[in-house]
Amino acid sequence: MTLIVSSLRRLPELIGARSPSHLISLLAPSEMIEEHPAMSGRHLRLGVNDIVEPAEGLVAPHEGTVRAILDFAEAWDPRQPMLIHCWAGISRSSATAFIVACAKNPQADETVIADHLRAQSPIAHPNSRLVALADALLGREGRMSAAVHSIGPGRPAFENEPFELPARFVPT
Repeated sequence: MTLIVSSLRRLPELIGARSPSHLISLLAPSEMIEEHPAMSGRHLRLGVNDIVEPAEGLVAPHEGTVRAILDFAEAWDPRQPMLIHCWAGISRSSATAFIVACAKNPQADETVIADHLRAQSPIAHPNSRLVALADALLGREGRMSAAVHSIGPGRPAFENEPFELPARFVPT
């Protein structure tokens, strides 16, 4: 059971090479792509900007965004990978992969998941707003936010290389 995190630019390559069963796109509303033909009915498209505080003219992630992610992940057949992307593969997509991994592993230590994310990508910088919203919805009592804070910001970059995060973790 694998979550693949990518930038928009690498999306066609990864769909062809990895045959994911589900796809999540997190892009600014003005940059949103059409439903991918290979993912008919299995492509969640979320029009949100990569911001952590509301800003005029931009769409901040909100509770509905995270509920949509959690509902979509619940329907995912983990025998094939889920591909999650945003514009650069750094913030919204890495936060979403972390959220899905935490949701699929309610007994796992959030820090173990965050540490694994950091080991897989020194560039990933999970969007703290998405994580905080998920933390509240999943009843993690601040542990998800603390875990992401503990790994610190990723190394500055314009685009991340695709990386994988397991969707199953053994409870500690």
